[in-house]
Amino acid sequence: MTSTHAFWLAGRQATGEDSFDVTNSWDGRLVGTVSVPTDAQIEEAVAAAHAVREEFAATPAHVRAAALDHVVRRLVERTEEIAQLISAENGKPIKWARGEVGRAVSVFRFASEEARRFNSGEAQRLDTDAGGTGRLGLTRRFPRGPVLGIAPFNFPLNLSAHKVAPAIAVGAPIILKPAPATPISSLILGELLAETDLPAGSWSVLTVPNDRMPALVQDERLPVISFTGSAPVGYSIMESVPRKHCTLELGGNGAAVVLGDYSSDEDLDWAATRIATFSNYQGGQSCISVQRVIADAAVYDRLVPKIVAAVEAQVTGDPSDAATDVGPLVNEDAAKRVESWVDEAVQAGAQLLAGGKRDGATYAPTVLTELPDGVTLACEEVFGPVLTIQKVVGEAEAFASVNSSKYGLQAGVFTHDLQTAFRAHRALEVGGVIIGDVPSYRADQMPYGGAKQSGVGREGVRYAMDDYTYERVLVLTGLAL
Repeated sequence: MTSTHAFWLAGRQATGEDSFDVTNSWDGRLVGTVSVPTDAQIEEAVAAAHAVREEFAATPAHVRAAALDHVVRRLVERTEEIAQLISAENGKPIKWARGEVGRAVSVFRFASEEARRFNSGEAQRLDTDAGGTGRLGLTRRFPRGPVLGIAPFNFPLNLSAHKVAPAIAVGAPIILKPAPATPISSLILGELLAETDLPAGSWSVLTVPNDRMPALVQDERLPVISFTGSAPVGYSIMESVPRKHCTLELGGNGAAVVLGDYSSDEDLDWAATRIATFSNYQGGQSCISVQRVIADAAVYDRLVPKIVAAVEAQVTGDPSDAATDVGPLVNEDAAKRVESWVDEAVQAGAQLLAGGKRDGATYAPTVLTELPDGVTLACEEVFGPVLTIQKVVGEAEAFASVNSSKYGLQAGVFTHDLQTAFRAHRALEVGGVIIGDVPSYRADQMPYGGAKQSGVGREGVRYAMDDYTYERVLVLTGLAL
C-alpha cells in the first residue's frame, strides 16, 4: 500500500508532474502517494468526455449492463483487499470497511439491473382534444451530458459508486473527483472500469486538488454536477453555476425520536443499542449518524442510562482490528474541531455523561444532555462520535424539535403505532423517515437526499439516473389510434 498511484484519464492510467501523500490517521503511516493531473491533462479528460457523449448515450443497454456486472464480480473478488485499503486511508474500522465494499457491490448490481430496463418509454394518446387527433406522444429520457461527480472522504468507495454507476447505466460520461484524503479507493474502482469495454473517454478518475476545482466546476462541457459533502461547499458550487443541473447531498444532524409507546425493556434496549452504534459508526462521520436523541419524558429516565452504557461499550482503537467499533476521525484537525464544540457546550452548561476526551485523531464516544440553545453543537453537524439527548413531552413537541434544525436529511422514530408513523411521514421536514430504527438506515436503491439545507435532488441508483437525464417527447402524427 505504499506505491505511487496513477490517476485515470479517459480510461487509461496517467501521471502528472506533482503528487501528494495519503496517510493513515490512526498511526500516521504512509498509505500511498498519488499523482496529480496537470491542467492540460484535466482539459484532455473533459474534452474526451464531451467528444464521446453522443456515442456513449447510444451504447446498447447490454454493453453498459455488462460493464456494470463486471465491476460487481471484481469487487466481490477483491473485497478484502479493497476493505483493507479503505480502512488504511480513511481510518474506518475494518468491519465497517467490509460493509462499505458490500454496499458498493449492491450499487453496481442495481445499476446493471436498471440499465437493462431504463428508458422503455411511455406512450400517451394526444387525441384528448380535437387538435391531437391521430397523434401519439412517446416520452423517453436522454443524458443531459457529461457528469462531474465530486465524492467525499467518509465513504470513499460507495459514494463514488453512487456517482459512477448511475452515469454508466444511462450512458452519461463521468469525471469522478475523489476526496484528497481518500482517493485510492476511487482509483481502484478505475482499475475495474478499465477492464471493461466502455468507450474511451466515457470515464475518468482525476485526483484534482480542491483549490483547482473551480475551473472544472465552471466548465460548460460538464452540464451535470453531483456533489456529496458540506453544505457551504455544495451551495457555493450551485450558486456559481446557476445554469447547470446540480444534485447536492449535504449535511444533517440526524435525530432519533423515542416516543412514549416504545417503553418495554426490550424496546429500550434495542433503541439504545442502535443509537449507540450509529452515533459512533464511521467515527460519527456519516451525514445520517445519530447526533440528537429526542426522548419522551415517559421513557427518558430509563433510556438515558441504557444509551450511556451502550456507548461506553463501544470498542475504540486500531481500525485494522476486527473488534474495533470506533476508529480515528479522518485527521487530527477534525478531532480537534469536535473537541472544541464539545468543550464549548460543556462550558455553556451541557452535562457530559460519557466521553469528552481526545487522543490524537481519535475522539472518545461522547454523550451529553441539557444542551443549551445556540451552542455550535446544537446548530451544526458535528460529524464526529458525539450524541446529545433531549427530554420532550409528547409527539408534537418531539416532531417540532426535529424540525427546529436547519437540516433535514433523515429522522428515525421509535414507535409501534402505525398512525404515528404516518403522522411522522407527513410532519417531519426530512428526506427520509425511518420507523422503529435510527436515521442512519439507508438502502442503496431507495431515494436518498434531504430537505432544507441538507441538499437538493436524490441519490439511489434509479433516482440518480433520473437526475442525470431529461425527458424528451416524440410526437407521431397521422396514426389510427
